[in-house]
Amino acid sequence: MGDLQRLPDLASRPLGGSVVAASDEFFAEKENLIKPNAPTFAPQTFGHRGQVYDGWETRRHRDGGTADWAIVRLGVPGIVRDVVVDTAFFVRNYPPACSVEAAAVPGYPSPVELAAATWTSLVPRSPLRGDSKAVFPVSVGRRFTHVRLSVYPDGGVARLRVHGEPVPDPRDLAGVPCDLAALESGGAVVGCSDDFYAKAHHLLYPGMARTAGEGWETSRRRDGAYDWVTMRLAAAAVPRVVEVDTSHFRGNAPDRVAVFGTLDPSEVPGPDPAWQLLLPQTRVQPDTRHRLRLPDTGPVSHLRLEIHPDGGMARFRAYGELVPEGWDSLATRWFNSLPDEYARVILAERGIAEAEVTKLLASRPVTSVPERLLTR
Repeated sequence: MGDLQRLPDLASRPLGGSVVAASDEFFAEKENLIKPNAPTFAPQTFGHRGQVYDGWETRRHRDGGTADWAIVRLGVPGIVRDVVVDTAFFVRNYPPACSVEAAAVPGYPSPVELAAATWTSLVPRSPLRGDSKAVFPVSVGRRFTHVRLSVYPDGGVARLRVHGEPVPDPRDLAGVPCDLAALESGGAVVGCSDDFYAKAHHLLYPGMARTAGEGWETSRRRDGAYDWVTMRLAAAAVPRVVEVDTSHFRGNAPDRVAVFGTLDPSEVPGPDPAWQLLLPQTRVQPDTRHRLRLPDTGPVSHLRLEIHPDGGMARFRAYGELVPEGWDSLATRWFNSLPDEYARVILAERGIAEAEVTKLLASRPVTSVPERLLTR
């Protein structure tokens, strides 16, 4: 996907991100870093520790300390493509520089275990400006579970965004019902006609939206056409049921929806003769979750949701089964993106000899993954 702005924020709280530890948060809480909304500021608003900031702020170092840090567990592990460090409203108390590292740790590690993990540099120590967004492209190309933001020597950061491509662990999807479109399953929005009011990738977030702002909403159309969003599924699969959720959209819900599927979409993610009709135009109600069964069909890798004529939607789900080819592609993408140390841990757990481990890692990218590697 060329447009990084369409990539989800893997660290976002609504996607399941969490700030698990920080060296210091004396002036403002670390949890503010991953709030989904833009930071705000109310001047002359003081608490017992000074001016209240909507961000993370550490105390001034007086002990020779050189850096403060915060560790974020990504809501969905994935390949990081860019990092945004936003110092909004921190004018005379922002850090002059920052760096960002990432780690891949299996299971549910504690802060102590994370401190001992192997960390890979995503963003080297780089200068920051006050009250501004710094965007750092990342080209590491590996799957990570955690990131660590360090600020030099101290100060405040309003928000941390970690845009990237979700890469699920296929072992978590084996033998269980699967939402093929979900970000946590590896689904992604690859195009849409319009998302002026709320971003299209919100459709694929976990859980229910709490407000209309946590869904997808388009501008008002005046041309007689319709809006659409194209989604890449976790892998090639047969979808059986879709859920179209218009919760919180009352005076601005679509009138009708339709769903199309394809195994080989065109380069332009819009209407195309290759798309197969899976759900004809169907009336939907405002503020309602609709479960709609699809006809038996062959495998598809992408879905296109049309809303007629425009409006908003909270969530979209597509339940079904991966086909063998889809399962294989999901497994190889996961294995090829693992950092070496993480891959070695998984291979050792499966009883694979060191010589074979070295050979497997040296042969990446592989085109198939040993079956025994895909069992827990």
